[in-house]
Amino acid sequence: MANSPQALKRARQAEKARSHNGSLRSTLRTAIKKVQKAILAGDKAAAAAEYQVGMSVVDRIADKKIIHKNKAARHKSRLAAAIKGMSVSA
Repeated sequence: MANSPQALKRARQAEKARSHNGSLRSTLRTAIKKVQKAILAGDKAAAAAEYQVGMSVVDRIADKKIIHKNKAARHKSRLAAAIKGMSVSA
């Protein structure tokens, strides 16, 4: 347990940051799942539209250093490849 006033303050700040970062990480996971769900549904146009929205979320969270930029790039690449591999549905 923190003993000095500044250590107590840092503990409060760390908890607040942890909570906020967890919320952002949850938003990231939700965005990725929405794209994956659209891909599984088989509608390429809807998946591409969902990809555009989701990847802006991924970039925003990577810019805040919640996740590493390489992890963001990996997610984007894999989802883009999955969408590109889909057949065009009429």
